[in-house]
Amino acid sequence: MSNVEAQSNAHSAIDQTRKRIIIVILSAIFMSLLSVSIVNVALPSIQSSLHAGYADLQWILAGYTLSFGIFLVGAGRAGDLFGRGALFIAGTFLFTLASIASGLATDPLHLNIARVIQGIGSGFLTPQGVGMIQQYFHGKERGWAFGLFGTTVGVSVALGPVLGGLLINLFGADLGWRLTFLINVPTGILTMTLAWLWFPRPLLAVEKLKQPGWFKALDPIGAIILGLAVLAILFPFVESYRSPVLWVLLPIGLVLVLLFIRWERRFEQKGFSPMVNLDLFSITTYRNGNISMCLYFLGITSIWVLVPIYLQQVLGFSAFESGLLGLPSALMVSFTAVRAGKAVGNYGIKVVIVGLAVSLIGLLFAVLAFYLNAVYNVSIWWLAVALAIFGIGQGATISPIQTLTLSEVPLNYAGSAGAVLQTGQRIGTSVGIAVITAIVFTLQPIYSWMFATMVGFGTIIAMILIALLINLRGWKKSHSTA
Repeated sequence: MSNVEAQSNAHSAIDQTRKRIIIVILSAIFMSLLSVSIVNVALPSIQSSLHAGYADLQWILAGYTLSFGIFLVGAGRAGDLFGRGALFIAGTFLFTLASIASGLATDPLHLNIARVIQGIGSGFLTPQGVGMIQQYFHGKERGWAFGLFGTTVGVSVALGPVLGGLLINLFGADLGWRLTFLINVPTGILTMTLAWLWFPRPLLAVEKLKQPGWFKALDPIGAIILGLAVLAILFPFVESYRSPVLWVLLPIGLVLVLLFIRWERRFEQKGFSPMVNLDLFSITTYRNGNISMCLYFLGITSIWVLVPIYLQQVLGFSAFESGLLGLPSALMVSFTAVRAGKAVGNYGIKVVIVGLAVSLIGLLFAVLAFYLNAVYNVSIWWLAVALAIFGIGQGATISPIQTLTLSEVPLNYAGSAGAVLQTGQRIGTSVGIAVITAIVFTLQPIYSWMFATMVGFGTIIAMILIALLINLRGWKKSHSTA
């Protein structure tokens, strides 16, 4: 065999390995994100089936979000140090096991405990997936991989309400909501099996675990401080309805962030590798990317809370019908994300700027659709067109931002750097949903659903506009120094 043939066969084998890796990663990411969006539709059925109170329903959502956010960065760093494959499989196993427990829950307490464990599992598997994309894909291939990642995010978030509504319609309220959790089980088993068969060896760096001081290398104190900081920041936004006193946790969380920064600096000065390399934030693409992604998620996740509420509360849509209205957006995300992921290798930050601009256009059309429906009785299905335009922008925003943000990150920090990015998204999601829904529910009794929803969308537009300005400034700065 000639050298050319040998190199060609080796290249084909590598390509086959990469394709298998991305299939497994995206299967798990789809499963974990579907679990977030599908449960929103199931809440009324859970309430009647388990006789759950408002606080129980809040924790079905919040328990997952909190545990996911708390474990992300620590799990990402553990994967960087000891092997991403093994922790990915462990996280998928925990998530699948918790999905079974959720589907079989007989009371709200057991369901909430299962959801917390589900969040931990997702917190372990997600940063490993991002880290492996960094590890095995480079250059334009990485853009392609993150494009598929962005497609998976968009489709899973938009498909969840449709699938949840369909299951409840087909199988009834009690069995239907249980199936929204149990549907993860075959996907989880298949994902673990394929990961075991297809992931490159070794799955776990056993030799590193045999070295003295391996536990200290994990930076457990830093992990605890950061976990408490994330908890203190997120908790008031998901539980503030209980007592205004909980808002005191927010400044405590910010103090803990400062304490974490000091600890990481000191940990590094002692000769250890910190859990989060704070020097990464001196990289413009990483810093701006984290801020932009947090702002973007601060806005966009509220869309899929406000739209179903408006459609069901005001227009009398069923859960399934309201979910269908979001399908065009999911299809556009799917269509755009991979193409944008490829384009970012050639056009860089310009792709993000276009994506953010198109997102804004879609949201402005959405505000117009709400107004025309309420005032002139124009069909609300024009909202689907507006959200489809927004979906094009979303697909052209998320995957390119991820690619650019992590483009200059050293491989030995790929997992934890990606986890920091994901944590920013989770904080943005929780804060955004809490603040924007609070604005809508405060204005609605005084004015109208139409006005309150339009103000909510206006707030989302403001967040994305700030992200656009940050990226325009970054583009101009890089253009002037080029």
